[in-house]
Amino acid sequence: MSPIYAVYGASGCGRGIMPLARAQLQREGNSSHRLVFVDDDPKVDVINGHRVMRYSDFLQEPSEERRVVLAIASGSVRERLASRCAFDGVRSWTVAAESAVIMDEVMLGEGSVLSPFVTITSNIRVGKHFHANLYSYVEHDCVIGDFVTFAPGVKCNGNVVIEDHAYIGSGAVIKQGKPGRPLVIGRGAVIGMGAVVTRDVPSGTTVVGNPARLHARKG
Repeated sequence: MSPIYAVYGASGCGRGIMPLARAQLQREGNSSHRLVFVDDDPKVDVINGHRVMRYSDFLQEPSEERRVVLAIASGSVRERLASRCAFDGVRSWTVAAESAVIMDEVMLGEGSVLSPFVTITSNIRVGKHFHANLYSYVEHDCVIGDFVTFAPGVKCNGNVVIEDHAYIGSGAVIKQGKPGRPLVIGRGAVIGMGAVVTRDVPSGTTVVGNPARLHARKG
């Protein structure tokens, strides 16, 4: 029995990744017949020509191998689902658009998603289950942690460290750091849409604006 492949999550994120997954299987000479959506609360049986299955049904589907890409924007939810899948023997699957560019000496973690027109340049280390949305880029000598999310159009310049679970909003620009003194985005930090980051961002904080400053919470 041939492997079964899944996009875990049938919302907008999943519907954006599914065509990339299908095209990748076709480029690799694999049939996309056994490519499905997995969703914990499916509303319909078919979306955009692909079956939608509950996770429990996916595990019961006859197959020699099960592989999944996690189409969930939240890094913390991706981590929980990744642990669940690993426990059940479901392998992570990296999906990259044909137009994505990966240059020299790039270490890309398992389960990553590179959307159309993403560029990862040279001498870069990327952790597990990274999401890089449309037109994002990562410049040279960067280190990106696990479960990091780039919304569309993120510009991450060279010598930057982004720690686990950071979320970088649409159109954000991260200033280049220096060799030996990288600009650091802390664990779980949130960079607001369109923010221009010119200095380190502490873990667990949210910054917005140009230049990016700590977001003052009301109440």
